[in-house]
Amino acid sequence: MKRIAALAIACTLTLPVHAKDIAKVDGQAITQEHFDQFVSLLVSQGAQDTPQLRAQVKKEMINRLVAVQAAKKAGLEKDATVRQETELATQGILVRALMTKHLKDNPVTEDDLRKEYEVIKAEQGQRQEYKLRHILLKDEQQAVALAKDIKSGKVTFEAAAKKDSIDTGSGKNGGELGWGPTSNYVPEFAQAVETMKKGQLSEKPVQTQFGWHIIQVEDVRPITFPPFDEVKPQLEEMLRQQALATYQADLIKNAKIEDMAD
Repeated sequence: MKRIAALAIACTLTLPVHAKDIAKVDGQAITQEHFDQFVSLLVSQGAQDTPQLRAQVKKEMINRLVAVQAAKKAGLEKDATVRQETELATQGILVRALMTKHLKDNPVTEDDLRKEYEVIKAEQGQRQEYKLRHILLKDEQQAVALAKDIKSGKVTFEAAAKKDSIDTGSGKNGGELGWGPTSNYVPEFAQAVETMKKGQLSEKPVQTQFGWHIIQVEDVRPITFPPFDEVKPQLEEMLRQQALATYQADLIKNAKIEDMAD
């Protein structure tokens, strides 16, 4: 690697001072400046600046220029659809550049991230998660009768789930749904669970779009909030998106917009 680097430096030093073009296509130059800009763009997106990359970039730029020249000879620059697409593409590039500049000028700081983390952590602090079992049945009367048998000890919850639940996924495991917040479930199911305590069986079957549920709360615990470093990337992206949304809203608010539609 050191020899390659030394050779690259030596080659650079031997280039004539006036060498500003890397290639020409039918007399039209591809400049060193544009070439370096293309390479820099790829590097900023995660590529490694290597001789192989530079060779690929040079080939790509030549191929593009050949195609562009052919398109111009065909008169496509004047085509209405092409002009519209070109304008939209330019607008998209400018918008992305503007948003990138705004984030660069107004970066999300470590302090911002920690403050947001504490806010969310406080909001989530009262939330609980539940370890649940359920039995899903199509018929209400069957659900009522089965719940009565479970409460009386005539049959265990696990055995009833394996035998009668139409939710075959959990049924084969005795109705086990595992740990999770109530937000994992449809509203009717979630509301019923939130009124129950550890070890409790639902007073009556709960109807949802799927059928009738007999629910058992096996355990309850506070939701463990993840450590800061674990959620930092998600927090940063969230705050960046919020900042962009606010910036866009401010731009629109401060612009003089005249809607000329009828």
